[in-house]
Amino acid sequence: MTATTATPNRLQRNLARLNKAPGFLQAWLRDRVLHRAVPFTGTAGIRFVHMAPDRVEVQLANRRAVQNHIGSVHASAMNLLAETASGMVVGMNVRDDCLPLAKSLTMDFRKRATGDLKAVATLSALQQQALLGTDKGEVNVRVVVTDATGIEPVECEFVWAWVPARPRQP
Repeated sequence: MTATTATPNRLQRNLARLNKAPGFLQAWLRDRVLHRAVPFTGTAGIRFVHMAPDRVEVQLANRRAVQNHIGSVHASAMNLLAETASGMVVGMNVRDDCLPLAKSLTMDFRKRATGDLKAVATLSALQQQALLGTDKGEVNVRVVVTDATGIEPVECEFVWAWVPARPRQP
């Protein structure tokens, strides 16, 4: 089974259903559905711009609710943005019988962020195959975070593990 021929997982199937909605509503509906699944992303105002098994892009507006004392996006909000991108790209690939878990993160602050932020997380075909082909394991996901000027204010990488999900109790 390859990453490109695999059966879509639950997250992919749910997002595919949104394609039946009128085009002008799809982005709003996608954000709404994903904010309900992960409420803190809605609280922060994260927008889900692109969702695919190999690439997830999310954005965060530099607004008062997520700012630090110098008027840029707070470090914790940057972390949430990067974690959301990496977690969603893993979530787009993990099998339905497995549970993704954030294991560790590295975040190095390089520059002051200016304006809105964008985070892009990607997985290679080999990483996608590992997620699909094994019951448990871990994957390193680099996230590129850029600000409104195109500068990368932080360098970050997340390690995500996946394990067999426990059967749900009736």
